[in-house]
Amino acid sequence: MAPLPPPTAGDDSHQQLLDQLDLTLMPRPFRNPHWRPSQRRNKNIKQIVAEASRKEASVLATQTNSGASTPHLQSSANGTGAVTPLPGAAQVQSNITQAAQNLSTIVLERNLQASLSSGPIATYTNIESAPSLHPAHQKHYCDITGLPAPYTDPKSRLRYHNAEVFQVVHGLPQSAAEKYLEARGAHVVLK
Repeated sequence: MAPLPPPTAGDDSHQQLLDQLDLTLMPRPFRNPHWRPSQRRNKNIKQIVAEASRKEASVLATQTNSGASTPHLQSSANGTGAVTPLPGAAQVQSNITQAAQNLSTIVLERNLQASLSSGPIATYTNIESAPSLHPAHQKHYCDITGLPAPYTDPKSRLRYHNAEVFQVVHGLPQSAAEKYLEARGAHVVLK
């Protein structure tokens, strides 16, 4: 391959081509210039549960207080036999809608009574449930210092925080270790 001749002073075409193809000079925005933030606001679970319970309570209140859930009387002469109602689909349709409204009112009332009478119910969406009593979730504390205790002495079954407390635990007589266990409620008495 023959070496390229050195560029002359009047030949700038090579440098112009390099400048044209240079990617470092091109603007690179961090993100799309047409991007706009979302107008939706995220809600936490407590807000969602509160909103759902408010909506359910308002539906219950509007159904019990509205005239839509009360039976519709066409006239006062209806019970006297003076006016014979026309058989038709309108009466059947109104009975179906009235039954559906009554059914939804009954369901909402039972749900409301169940939640009010027994106190808070622990469900998947209810964040106000009691703390877990499962042994894996209970934290162990040192019998000597009261600090968190990741270790247990296998001989005396006392819990301890670190190596310094372990030296104290090993220096205790058996009667003192039993008193610590008794204070914690883990003392076993064999009869």
